[in-house]
Amino acid sequence: MAFTDHSLQDPTDKETWDKLSLWDRRTDAMAPLTEKQMDSVLELRAAAETLSVPSELPIEDLCSLSSRSLQSPFTATVPASTEDVLLKGFQMLDMENDRIETAQQFFAWFAKLQANMDQDDRVKYRKTRDDLNCYQEQCDAILKDVSTALEHLDSLQKQYLFVSNKTGTLHDSCERLLKEQSELVDLAESIQQKLSYFNELENINTKLNSPTLSVNSEGFIPMLSKLDDCIEYVSSHPSFKDYPVYLAKFKQCLSKAMHFMKIHIVNTMQNLTSQLTKRDPMGLANADNAFTLYYVKFRAVAPKVRSLIEQIEQRTEKIPEYHQLLDEIHQCYLDQREQLLSPSITSTITDLTNQNSKDHCALVRSGCAFMVHVCQDEHQLYNEFFSKPTLKLDELLEKLCLSLYDVLRPLIIHIIHLETLSELCSILKNEMLEDHVHNNAAQLGAFDAVVKQMLEDVQERLVYRTHIYIQTDITGYNPAPGDLAYPEKLEMMERIAQSLKEEQMKQTSQESVFSDVQLEDPDGRRNSNAGNVEASSLQTTISPADLHGMWYPTVRRTLVCLSKLYRCIDRAVFQGLSQEALSACIQSLLKASDIILKNKTQIDGQLFLIKHLLIMREQIAPFHTDFAIKEISLDLKKTRDAAFKILNPKAVPKFFRLNSHNAILEFLLEGTPEIKEHYIDSKKDVDRHLKFSCEQFIQQQTQIFVGNLEEFLNKVAALKTMAIQGGPTYSLSQQPWAQPAKINDIVMATYRVMKSKLPSTLQSMSLYLANRDTEFILFKPVRTNIQQVFQRLHALLQEEYSGEDLQIIACPSTEQINLLLSVNK
Repeated sequence: MAFTDHSLQDPTDKETWDKLSLWDRRTDAMAPLTEKQMDSVLELRAAAETLSVPSELPIEDLCSLSSRSLQSPFTATVPASTEDVLLKGFQMLDMENDRIETAQQFFAWFAKLQANMDQDDRVKYRKTRDDLNCYQEQCDAILKDVSTALEHLDSLQKQYLFVSNKTGTLHDSCERLLKEQSELVDLAESIQQKLSYFNELENINTKLNSPTLSVNSEGFIPMLSKLDDCIEYVSSHPSFKDYPVYLAKFKQCLSKAMHFMKIHIVNTMQNLTSQLTKRDPMGLANADNAFTLYYVKFRAVAPKVRSLIEQIEQRTEKIPEYHQLLDEIHQCYLDQREQLLSPSITSTITDLTNQNSKDHCALVRSGCAFMVHVCQDEHQLYNEFFSKPTLKLDELLEKLCLSLYDVLRPLIIHIIHLETLSELCSILKNEMLEDHVHNNAAQLGAFDAVVKQMLEDVQERLVYRTHIYIQTDITGYNPAPGDLAYPEKLEMMERIAQSLKEEQMKQTSQESVFSDVQLEDPDGRRNSNAGNVEASSLQTTISPADLHGMWYPTVRRTLVCLSKLYRCIDRAVFQGLSQEALSACIQSLLKASDIILKNKTQIDGQLFLIKHLLIMREQIAPFHTDFAIKEISLDLKKTRDAAFKILNPKAVPKFFRLNSHNAILEFLLEGTPEIKEHYIDSKKDVDRHLKFSCEQFIQQQTQIFVGNLEEFLNKVAALKTMAIQGGPTYSLSQQPWAQPAKINDIVMATYRVMKSKLPSTLQSMSLYLANRDTEFILFKPVRTNIQQVFQRLHALLQEEYSGEDLQIIACPSTEQINLLLSVNK
């Protein structure tokens, strides 16, 4: 039976072993092991080789164990006898009660035992298989559960996605609806905002048509601002449907509002003007009342309309209608001011003219000062009403200033005195333009234009009168006998100055004696006396010839005229007038010098001319300008020559030549007149005449002192020249006119002339020139000429005459001549 079981199990076990062998075959393994798994198997095999010997192994089998197997620890106890071992073995095999008596039983038992042993060996594998099957079932159950769970998760995910899509769609719809709601709200607000400008039309119309409307009420300015905003908005959106209609209606409302403001401001100003005019229709008697009525009253009214005018000024740049309204208000204000001021200004100017009818300078000064105050006050009053400037104010002020100009111009063009005209130029140029207008140009712009026009008239009149003055009082001057009483005038003034000096010295000596007996001598009195003495000494040092009153009248007039013109007219005009005046003055001096030379002595005429030319050169030096003018002249010399050539009968055949030698063509080319420019410099003209006069004086004085000697030396020089050129030889001492006695007469006569006339000449130079340096410079060439003549004479005498002849001649030595000249310096 055991055999039967074994035969039944063999196919299964074999099949199992065959299947197991397929797991790890080398090729196409059903369950191939990785390298790590193979390493684990090898480690298990190595560990299995060292297992201990089972305790139930028979002792007889111990001998068959290798020595390697016996190395393992053996803990079984060796039984005492073989029977015990066998008994124990049978007990373990549950065969203690079975008896094997035959071979069949043994084989049956052995087969059974083998089957049991095989079964015992495969128990753990079966168990493992069973466990694996169990695990497989559990894994299958788990996989089934996982699959079910995944299916549920897929379902949940699908449901989630569906809900999420629905939620997102709902959210998007909500957002879209909210956005549309916001857009609709914004659109509604925008429409409401746009409509608010159009809806204001009815409110503004209602307020403007209200009988209780006042431009001074609190709601008028906000209404005006709202109206401006509506007009600006409607104007900036011409694409609106009813744009022209509403714009026209808003403009109509604006016209009404502006009309109300204009009526209020204009009525206020006109009522104030009418009140002031009724109070004093013919103008005011004094300036205080005028200031009170014309300025204080207007300043009191200014705050009532200033706020409206400010609103208008603020809107002029945005809306053109306000600019036009502001212009009308400006015009109204200026008309009222002109209506008030014109009669008063005319009356004031008339009064000033009557008060200063004989004093044109005072009239111009007071009239201009009055207009300066008027311009300043008007600008200040204008600023009380308005904040933006206007050119119309300057036009009004210029019109008011022209009333002064209309009064002064007829007076200016009839003034004949240069002093008055020059003073008027100084007043207008320095006091008015430089002092007043320059410091306040903004308020005095209109006054500046009128003053400049007046100044041009005065300068034009001054230039005209200067031309006439030069012609009549300088060029056409006829000197009186007293003007030419030289040197008597200078000698008389010298005596007067000497007597004054002596009286001053006498008075100074008396005061000094009196001061010696004083008990106290204050420093202040001593200083004052010293100052008086010093001042008197300075006065006495001035020569009469240098006094302004002692100058020749034409010189005095010329220099005074130039000094008055210098700061009054333009430099170019001054240069032309100065050249004309100086030229006329030089001609008058030459004329006066000739008269003095004929009536008196030659030295008086020469020194008179030199002195006054020196005065002119000294006095014109401070003028920082050129005394040169450019004159343009037309030179017709070439035209004349060409005309003579073409009129020559020989030139007639050339008229018809068709080349460059045509006579007419030559006349046109060669006969063109030339324009020449040349400069006339009066200052150089003065220097030139002065130089010529000094040279003439030096030559004249040299001729007076040593003229005879020069004549004698010239004869000797001519005689020597003839001898050199082949003439007869000569002996100078044998000549009748060159004998020692004759030469002695000439030398002595010359010496006497020098000794007698030299002091008077130097005295005349001192009297006229009154300057040591000038006298020295002028007389130095004369002295040099005298010394040179005597040196030539000494050389000639030493060469041509013997010692006895020299004693007869008795010519003064060079030292004597120098001593004579030095004593009389």
